[in-house]
Amino acid sequence: MQFRVSPTSLKECSAEEWEARVDLAAAHRLAVMHGFNEGIFNHLTFVVPGHSDRYYQIPFGMHWSEVKASSFMEVGIDDGEVKRGAGDVERSCYCIHAPIHKALPQAKAVFHTHMPYASALTRLEDPRIKEIGQTEVGMMGRIAYDDEYTGPAFDPEEGRRLAKVIGDKTVLFMANHGISTVGETVADAYDRLYYIERAAQVQIYAMWTGQPLKQLPAAVVEKTKREIGGNRRYDGPSPAQRHFDALKRILDRQEPDYAS
Repeated sequence: MQFRVSPTSLKECSAEEWEARVDLAAAHRLAVMHGFNEGIFNHLTFVVPGHSDRYYQIPFGMHWSEVKASSFMEVGIDDGEVKRGAGDVERSCYCIHAPIHKALPQAKAVFHTHMPYASALTRLEDPRIKEIGQTEVGMMGRIAYDDEYTGPAFDPEEGRRLAKVIGDKTVLFMANHGISTVGETVADAYDRLYYIERAAQVQIYAMWTGQPLKQLPAAVVEKTKREIGGNRRYDGPSPAQRHFDALKRILDRQEPDYAS
């Protein structure tokens, strides 16, 4: 089965659109590299630049390790129809992602995975990330928790419900399910995906010891939040963009076909 979008259909693709395709393809490949993917399921999507009515999605059945910049379909946010490209639109992707893209201005990128450590926390009665370390504290205030699993998402109403739960946050723990992150850019959403999994991994390792978790003092938590999340110490690209650019350089050496 061939999933690739034909070159003819990309002739009118702008430089900004192509850059978005390259970044989103990189995110799929990196998710495989980091162990975030689960078979052919889960979804990483991005609103097509200059087109608020459609987003990029891979054809259902494509493995993330084979995604290229030319692979993406453009799917209508309001109707779920393929506007450019060819392939099947995985229903749960549309029902979760399209309503979130539409409802939240910060959700140009919506990344949903079942990555193991963060998803393990969603199976607990208390899935909260604890304020027990620098990485964790740096994400405090950005995490929303959905405590109600409603079953597979085959109705857009579920995406609308999740958008309300996310609100102004950028990371969502989905009860008994997985994780979603949102961002203005692919880099933002991937950086959040990467670090929430790292925070979950370290917390689970600490819990495995059976010893009490060492809670940071409130004053230190507030100081860390201010200094990690607020102050810009460098000119130029954000830390998230610098991180993503570094990861793309790894792909440029190891899997350069992602950008084709």
